[in-house]
Amino acid sequence: MSNERESNPAHVQSVDRALAVLEILARRRTAGVTEIGRELGVHKSTAFRLLAALEHRGFVEQSHDRGTYRLGLGIVRLAGSVAAQLDVSREGHAACEQLAAELGETVNIAILDGGRAVNVLQSRGAASVASHDWIGKQTPLHATSSGKVLLAFAPGPVPAGLERFTESTITGVAELTAELVRVRAAGWAFTAEEYEVGLNAVAAPIRGADGSVTAALSVSGPAYRLDRSAFPEVAERVIRTADEVSLRMGWTR
Repeated sequence: MSNERESNPAHVQSVDRALAVLEILARRRTAGVTEIGRELGVHKSTAFRLLAALEHRGFVEQSHDRGTYRLGLGIVRLAGSVAAQLDVSREGHAACEQLAAELGETVNIAILDGGRAVNVLQSRGAASVASHDWIGKQTPLHATSSGKVLLAFAPGPVPAGLERFTESTITGVAELTAELVRVRAAGWAFTAEEYEVGLNAVAAPIRGADGSVTAALSVSGPAYRLDRSAFPEVAERVIRTADEVSLRMGWTR
């Protein structure tokens, strides 16, 4: 059924029209249903359905007079994710390469995208497991070191309904809340086989010019090499590297 839906020309046309609506509002700032329908060459009811779908996703919103529409904050969220990805990838590349070379493990930078962590940069050390390619991968916040950092410094409550990935995954809200308190106090997070059996990781926050946490830098490796006893020492080096990237992003101590 999903393949039929994706290949249905009507659905492709609807997507194209929805994108056209966003372009119209970007150009005109505000527009009514009739104006948008006229530009698209569709009936007013069709334009209204497109706007309703976009409004539901937060990509458009009704103006105060309720007669016109404008771009919504959903667009800002998407644009912010792209900007953060481009900036932190560029500014963090050299530092991540150096840390990966020093530790011999995999170094990643992840940003928050909705309710997941998305890896936007990866550097591999000489001893890293080559089969793991995390670029562009979405990972759960509660079961990864980067995710815990992003979750610890994000506004809002701790999410419920936490999925279990291994026997070590934290699935209780109270336990995760306590863990995030520790992360904020220590300035770093770890996971010990919580997302994948045999994989451990340590992460620290990357801050933007305003001091807010915009990304997380992590080192991951097999549990037999990156064991719990090594976490504090690795954390110091991860924090130093994350701070270095933060300074390049405009953060001042």
